[in-house]
Amino acid sequence: MTTTPLLPRTIPAWIKALDDAPLPAFAAVHGKVRLALRDSSNSMRQIAELIQTSPVLALRFIQEANRGIGDGQPAESLEVALSRIGLQRAEALLARIPSMEARDIPLPLRQLVLISRHASQQASGLFAARLARLWQDIHWGSLLFLSPAWALVGAYPHLLETWEQRVLVKGEPASRIERELLGVPLLELCLKLAEHWRLPDWIIQGYRLLNGDRRMLIKALHIARDNEHPLHQQQMLDADPELRRWLTLPSNTIVLANGLALSSHHSWSGVHSLRWQRLAGLYLQVTLGELQQMVHQQAVISAREIGPTDLWHPAQGLLWPFDTSFQRLRDAAEPNEADLAEWRTQCRRLLTEPTPFSNILQLTASASQALSSAGMQRSMVMLLDRKQNRLVAQQCDGLPSDAARLSLPVEQSQIVRRLLEKPAQLRLQPANMAQFSALLPGALKALFAGEHLLLRSLGVEGRVLMLVVADQNGAPISDAALQTFAKTTQCIERALSVFSRRGV
Repeated sequence: MTTTPLLPRTIPAWIKALDDAPLPAFAAVHGKVRLALRDSSNSMRQIAELIQTSPVLALRFIQEANRGIGDGQPAESLEVALSRIGLQRAEALLARIPSMEARDIPLPLRQLVLISRHASQQASGLFAARLARLWQDIHWGSLLFLSPAWALVGAYPHLLETWEQRVLVKGEPASRIERELLGVPLLELCLKLAEHWRLPDWIIQGYRLLNGDRRMLIKALHIARDNEHPLHQQQMLDADPELRRWLTLPSNTIVLANGLALSSHHSWSGVHSLRWQRLAGLYLQVTLGELQQMVHQQAVISAREIGPTDLWHPAQGLLWPFDTSFQRLRDAAEPNEADLAEWRTQCRRLLTEPTPFSNILQLTASASQALSSAGMQRSMVMLLDRKQNRLVAQQCDGLPSDAARLSLPVEQSQIVRRLLEKPAQLRLQPANMAQFSALLPGALKALFAGEHLLLRSLGVEGRVLMLVVADQNGAPISDAALQTFAKTTQCIERALSVFSRRGV
């Protein structure tokens, strides 16, 4: 997607565009807060606790409390903000905030707020108990750290999708894409918005650290890499008192929490995620293994708190044996010219008459190669045994070695039984995964973890002989990939028919 000329291109223009950009709040919370503000029996703390269930509402109330205070002390918690603006002004502010059902709020905004809630849980679980007197600073700093980006994607939802596709999927340099899309570096824009809104000081300090004062961060990351030798790490910190003092600053906790949440959203095992995990481990003086266990636990707690959602939560990535979300998208590239040439070669071989295959193993090997060349990163070709009561793996690609020994009893899966009645295809995706997931054999779910999967039964004259299972490492399957898969299975089915008539 190209940059629209209507977008601002300078920091002042962006601040003007985003300062009062409407950010919608969930209708249910919005209505409860309105009633609470009108109920004189509620204390400020009770109202604050209700408001904070909607991070967008919390942001707007803190912004309002800090508007026009000059050199005064900014409100750094919701309760302080409410006390400062008063109930009457609070009710007027609430009336100006759009109220929308979740399904009507732009998905990029909801996704980014979910990441912020996950970051807040990480901060609370990892740091707040150790720094109990600072828990409010940790909570609000971590929750609102990404709020400048909320305003950006709330006003221009397409920007997040474009950035993800070009940076996370295609691997283009983030700095170049940010300048192309925004005209300015993203971190600089977030810093200026945080300063303009008078957000909590820890947030501003965090953006200054990430935006231009990276010397200490880089030195700490260098030491954090030596996670297997804590004594050596401590000796290096002792030799640099300035770095040791900086590392233990409480304000660093909100940067660490958001770094952990953002990087795990893309991939738990990616290089960025490991850097933040090692750095958090250095801060807490725990091993990488201990730190990972802690952050995984906090991710699960966060997912439980948020509940069922149509959004991606990093806790889901803990269920998959492969890198999650955007890593899978990056892996699901379209076949290149060499792949397509190999695909055409294998399809021609499958369609050759008389059959060039002297046994079924040769045929299934060619079928597996065709599926791989067609862009299927994981595939399995299974044959029905002579008694027709068991499917046995013949060829596997992109799967663990023990997958080759897989044998599925037909009667144990309703989906398998239906696919074996006659040649048919089942496409699993998020819209129907809940309906069919429980009916899939557990062994297949373990091998093909994800929410996008193709199952195709093939046969001769209506009698099923083979089951093909394939996906693109769990990533969404494009229409072009679906068409190529369909052509490939047609070629395989034709090869089965020709092979069955050999010697006739």
